[in-house]
Amino acid sequence: MIHLDKYKSGELIKDATGYSYFLPHKINEVWKWEDQIINTLLEKAAIKLGELNSFSKLVPNIDLFIQLHVTKEAVVSSRIEGTQTQLDEALLDEDEIIPERKNDWREVNNYIKALNYAVGELENLPISSRLIKQTHKILLNSVRGESKLPGEFRVSQNWIGGVNLLDAMFIPPHYEFVNELMGDLENFLHNDEIHVPALIKIAIAHYQFETIHPFLDGNGRIGRLLITLFLVDQKILSKPLLYLSAFFEKNKGLYYDNLTFVRTKNDMTQWLKFFLTGVAETAENATQTLSKILALKAELESVINENFGKKSGKAGLFLQDLFKKPVIHVNQVKDLTQSSYKTANDLVNDFVKAGILRETTGQSRNRIFVFDQYLNCFRM
Repeated sequence: MIHLDKYKSGELIKDATGYSYFLPHKINEVWKWEDQIINTLLEKAAIKLGELNSFSKLVPNIDLFIQLHVTKEAVVSSRIEGTQTQLDEALLDEDEIIPERKNDWREVNNYIKALNYAVGELENLPISSRLIKQTHKILLNSVRGESKLPGEFRVSQNWIGGVNLLDAMFIPPHYEFVNELMGDLENFLHNDEIHVPALIKIAIAHYQFETIHPFLDGNGRIGRLLITLFLVDQKILSKPLLYLSAFFEKNKGLYYDNLTFVRTKNDMTQWLKFFLTGVAETAENATQTLSKILALKAELESVINENFGKKSGKAGLFLQDLFKKPVIHVNQVKDLTQSSYKTANDLVNDFVKAGILRETTGQSRNRIFVFDQYLNCFRM
């Protein structure tokens, strides 16, 4: 049993080559605490998650909106790691991206593929090292980290901050401990006998994953993705609608400080408070976003019914698709509506005149149109 007041996060071990790595203590135990603020924050976070889950069940075609939630998460989570791709950019096809930004675009889109894959695989696989490795392999496919063992736990020492091991800010455990520690983390997530609330579990597990740093690259993105996977796996959310990356990015200094203070000051309590605050705030924001989207959809359907006359049928179909792909060009509309190029072009122009779409290139050919009102619901 682990009491938070007496919790010891781990120990520094001096390696024979001269550097000291941090070896975290295992976490698959019953956890106890006396701090009632944790219970208050836990209750609030659980209520906000319940509201989000209930609201999502009332939204027709919820899967229309999940794709953009995933895209926003991919953009923000990758931005924490240094990529510069914007939300509307991430929705373009690769051949529409300027060469110097293609690598960032691929990293964001790999994250989208990895997240979609992992959520889909939960029906067949539990959260496990196997699932995490397969997701990691997709994340690093053909991007900057492709030489850093995609889909495999590291077999060499890594570090965070600094140019080498001797001046690093943090050195994770020696690679010989990675499999054992990841096995303990996996057992903790699935241990139904210790009666640790799910949100406390995933908060501790996220800290532990980031501390183990089991991969040579991509640990931050996989660690953040793990939070959403666990909430879906535990049926706390029926759909993957909660992503903490925006909260972590907005409070980046606190995020890293609180993780560090667990290791240096054994202060898991403050990390749990920060994490639970983030869950409550993010769940409330996600519910508000869904509410805005529903209102926008109803408003624009009314505009189409009142103003588009005989075109209302195709316009309604087009509007539905814009909620899936809010950055589009005329040929895609032509395929969607199964009409001629002229008919599709006229429809797009009607949407521009109605203020639904905005042309972004300023060109007469290869024009790209953006559904700004929808994207604005997700922009930070």
